[in-house]
Amino acid sequence: MAVSYKKLRHILVDRNMKKKDLEAAAGITHYQMYKIANDKDITTDVLGAICTALNVEPNDIMDFLPSEKT
Repeated sequence: MAVSYKKLRHILVDRNMKKKDLEAAAGITHYQMYKIANDKDITTDVLGAICTALNVEPNDIMDFLPSEKT
């Protein structure tokens, strides 16, 4: 199952935040932000830090996408 952080990107635009602003607010690393920007898996600790910093729930920032069958 794939994950998409498109919702998070929309929240950042709506709040006029840059990725580096989220990194600072949530206390996450540039590499963790890179993983989010590229829809890679992140830990629940990182997810929790982002949700706390933005005062949102996980479903507000991410979607699970069905895996493509080959």
